[in-house]
Amino acid sequence: MTQQTHHPFVARLKNALESHANARAAIAMRAYMKNKFDFLGIRAPERKALLKVFLKEQGLPAVKDIETITLELWQLPEREYQYLALGLLERTLKKLPPEGMALFEQLIITKSWWDTVDAVASHLVGGLILRYPELRDPWINKWRSADDIWLRRTTLLFQLSYKDKTDTNLLFKLIGENLGSKKFFINKAIGWALREVSKRDDLAVRGFVSATPLEPLSKREALKWLERQALREATHA
Repeated sequence: MTQQTHHPFVARLKNALESHANARAAIAMRAYMKNKFDFLGIRAPERKALLKVFLKEQGLPAVKDIETITLELWQLPEREYQYLALGLLERTLKKLPPEGMALFEQLIITKSWWDTVDAVASHLVGGLILRYPELRDPWINKWRSADDIWLRRTTLLFQLSYKDKTDTNLLFKLIGENLGSKKFFINKAIGWALREVSKRDDLAVRGFVSATPLEPLSKREALKWLERQALREATHA
């Protein structure tokens, strides 16, 4: 059997990480992720520090190579490599062309779980749409009716860091299209997205929650920040 060859950047990154593997930590990390993925056992702070040192020595890959490198990292069995791929994409996001959305879609539907999907949705998809607003409607309209819950979750979360740039009407429509879902990750995303909006427009969120038959999880998550604020104000009154 021939040994798989990697892009030189991937091969060097793989060598840099493997020497820091921790079998005991890997067991705990795998268990935390419901045994869905293997791990090297490199926790987030150390992984980020290793990537920072590696990039200082090697530099960022060329934009023309980023898709190849990303997909190779995505195919490796240990979950840390998917996290590293996301770290590289975030660092090159300002240089990515609009065609990056097709890559992001592939990442969302492959090895899907909240830990990667949420990062792709809120950082990468959201960031690229801010740079190229014309991408929003074609891609979000495609994903909003998808059978894949991770694509639908992405439509609910891509504006998560938009703050005052959030299209609240669009968010409310997307939530409406997902009402009645029994999928935990859809209902959690609905509440999370509403909670972020509530930090800037409490009246809109309170009104929407009051008028909309949300699942209990969504309602609880949506009002969590507002209820904490009310408790703080009452405490300091």
